[in-house]
Amino acid sequence: MTTPTFLCGQESFFIFGKVSPSLGGERGKKKRMKVDFSLYAITGEQFHPGRHYLQVMEEAIQGGADIIQLREKKKSKKELLEMARQLKALCARYEVPFIINDHVDLVLAVDADGIHLGQDDLPLEEARKILGPDKIIGISTHHIDEAKRAEEGGADYIGAGPVFATQTKEDVVDPVGLEYIRQVADEISIPFVAIGGIKLHNVDQVLEAGASRICAVSAIVGADDVKGAAEAFAQKIKKHTMRG
Repeated sequence: MTTPTFLCGQESFFIFGKVSPSLGGERGKKKRMKVDFSLYAITGEQFHPGRHYLQVMEEAIQGGADIIQLREKKKSKKELLEMARQLKALCARYEVPFIINDHVDLVLAVDADGIHLGQDDLPLEEARKILGPDKIIGISTHHIDEAKRAEEGGADYIGAGPVFATQTKEDVVDPVGLEYIRQVADEISIPFVAIGGIKLHNVDQVLEAGASRICAVSAIVGADDVKGAAEAFAQKIKKHTMRG
């Protein structure tokens, strides 16, 4: 996938997938963006036994997922490398960003578009030293102080959650609730994606709280109709965005 470069004054910045050159936050800040998206899909083989992850993720993309993350906590590094290579090729074909969870070495090995890090993973500043200025770095946050540190440290986006109780991750923290989404929407100017326990029956609450980017895991990759589930989420996000 060819990455266009846009010039702004004396600086250049890179744009992947869906693009907006700047984002104004509630505080009137202007932030250049490497990436923008609306529906974030994450792998989860445990939710679709008997179906190949490439088929599932392709259907998610066809339904409207516009950024993909590889996150499989129980795979060996060798298995993850093969998955990363195949998913990178899939995402390149559809021109959507490909993110890898945790593993900086895999990002470099397959030239993924970026990495997503948790609070206990490699520190943001160290990841940036290794990956350079042009890779996307996302950070999971569960408290406004973490969100502010991520923004100040140069994260390109943050995850905000878990909004609701979720069984997707074994080491998940307590739900942060809709109030955290409202707080992030009001106080953080870089893109954020709401994540954790989000289903079609409660996503409207999350959007009303101020989110415009949604991550759903089991509700998409675990659906009988993956493409249809992604389409349903994408339509709700689009409807809310147009109304807002």
